[in-house]
Amino acid sequence: MPRNPLLLHWFLPTGGDGRDPGGVTAVQGRTGAATRRPADVPYLAQVARAAEQAGFHSLLAPVGLGCVDPWILTTALAQHTTRIGFLVAFRAGLASPTLVAQQADAFRRFAGGRLALNVVTGGDPAEQRAYGDLLGHDDRYARTEEVMTVVRALLDGTSVDHEGDHLRIEAARLSDPDASRPVPLYFGGASPAAEEVAARQADVQLLWGEPPSAVAARVERVRLKARAAGRTVRFGLRLHVISRDTAAQAWAEADRILAGLDPEAVRATQERFATMDSAGQARMTALHGGVADAARLTVAPNLWAGIGLVREGAGTALVGSHDEVAARLAEYRALGIDEFVLSGYPHLEEAYRVGEEVAPRLRALTGSAAVA
Repeated sequence: MPRNPLLLHWFLPTGGDGRDPGGVTAVQGRTGAATRRPADVPYLAQVARAAEQAGFHSLLAPVGLGCVDPWILTTALAQHTTRIGFLVAFRAGLASPTLVAQQADAFRRFAGGRLALNVVTGGDPAEQRAYGDLLGHDDRYARTEEVMTVVRALLDGTSVDHEGDHLRIEAARLSDPDASRPVPLYFGGASPAAEEVAARQADVQLLWGEPPSAVAARVERVRLKARAAGRTVRFGLRLHVISRDTAAQAWAEADRILAGLDPEAVRATQERFATMDSAGQARMTALHGGVADAARLTVAPNLWAGIGLVREGAGTALVGSHDEVAARLAEYRALGIDEFVLSGYPHLEEAYRVGEEVAPRLRALTGSAAVA
């Protein structure tokens, strides 16, 4: 059976950018050092064009209470690029799935089909309440599955009648949908409830960077669940990258980042994590224990958990020489990872560095051609 193509994506720092990590979907952990470059359209357009020129397939735009609206932002950035796609995150259940499908269809029509959707359920009850959402963890995932069912059908050009536990949709349809350009559904979540939804609904299940053994176990578990549902699922991995000409230079940069973390930002971020019901966030936090102890932060060869001290979500980075980073990515590829959503600080310069130095090495190691 032929292998799925290798796709490399880059991240849009929609809360601001700098040499240091910080909060992304919330203000906790977001410091002046992490946001020296304001996230305005001129700067983010530079990041988008850099990622496009460096050969990345698409750009992930995050969603959350601390984020600008990803639909409006990526619509603006699409006017400044020609090829690169947009992986637009949206919160399932906070807007009508019919409206989401309308937005997605308009975007793919006016941006030349350059769209994929990242379906986010939410793992912070306090943030969900701020959106007016009072559902518990498993109910949120059940609702997400209904949303994905409706959105996919509408984007495929089907008229939808749906009555579930959380949604009732009657005679919904899109006006002349551009169904010739499918919109892949990316989905994240590490709990049993999330994995069931991934197996039945996701095109790509996104994982956060854990040691290879943990990633392999999750890939195999979801793959078996999908097979039982008569489906196949691709897998993607979200990672930061600190890649330099030599390993010593890369680890010196990791040490610089660690030494510069604001203790108050670490405290506030870890305090917020303790209130979440996200299984994925709990797995990330367990890697570093919430403590800025350099001896505890290397959790697998070249896998460093320091980013997660101040950043929610994906909290690990591959640290090493370009050859080492490419080799570690190739190892994940061998475990079943077909897509990587990468980032580095600052996102502008690191898009070029990763695209020019790491990506060619990875493709050579895996025998994968660049995919436009």
